[in-house]
Amino acid sequence: MHNFDFAKPSTIADAAKALGADGAQALSGGQTLIPTMKQRLAAPGVLVSLTGIKEMQGVCMGDGGLHVGAATPHAVVAKEAVAHYPALAALAGGIGDPAVRSRGTIGGSIANNDPAACYPSAVLASGATVVTNKRKIAADDYFQGLFTTALEEGEFITEVVFPIPQKAAYVKFNQPASRFALTGVFVAKFANGVRVGVTGAGNDGVFRWKEAEAALSANFSASAISGLTVDAGGMNTDLHGSAAYRANLVKVLTGRAVTAAG
Repeated sequence: MHNFDFAKPSTIADAAKALGADGAQALSGGQTLIPTMKQRLAAPGVLVSLTGIKEMQGVCMGDGGLHVGAATPHAVVAKEAVAHYPALAALAGGIGDPAVRSRGTIGGSIANNDPAACYPSAVLASGATVVTNKRKIAADDYFQGLFTTALEEGEFITEVVFPIPQKAAYVKFNQPASRFALTGVFVAKFANGVRVGVTGAGNDGVFRWKEAEAALSANFSASAISGLTVDAGGMNTDLHGSAAYRANLVKVLTGRAVTAAG
């Protein structure tokens, strides 16, 4: 690991100022960044920790739904969101292991946008709003490909606002060593329709399965998607599973999520 300076601001304004320095990098849970730095694949000159900012921590109901501070660890989301959004709490409680859940944060996960991370599917399926130090970004505009988001230089997530659906569930097929999603599906039913977020499967990262959304909006049952197929051409292939295998998983897990939600 290369040498670096460390800053831990206590306000969003101070964090924005610190991140304006040359070579500055935001640090949240550090579950991806720190290992990357240890391998010398990243060498920020300054790490700016966001975990000391109180206004970026915690879970509460407010305008627009459930507000989750970006610096809130997965374990806290699992505990505090359960009364308001059980499917989101269950997702958070299934991430990694206890050590990861105690350090990793929702903001760090969404900012990194790992193609196999769990939270992006919930953000996309919920139609959540990603709030930054500069603006509000709709979920459909936020995720832009593998490890790519709409965040600009010096911009960082402060909170995520989740509308509360009528019914929802998340089901994932774990990669057993990492507990990342080989494929994961989050289904959320709202009064105006159903949204389906898929992680771990697509070549371009998290995506919505819109054909399933249309079918489930008309009939919210697993049988509604029985005649649908997922194009394997857009699926990822690696040593853990082929594109065809992942395409099948998307359909199977969507049906399971609908059953669990219903």
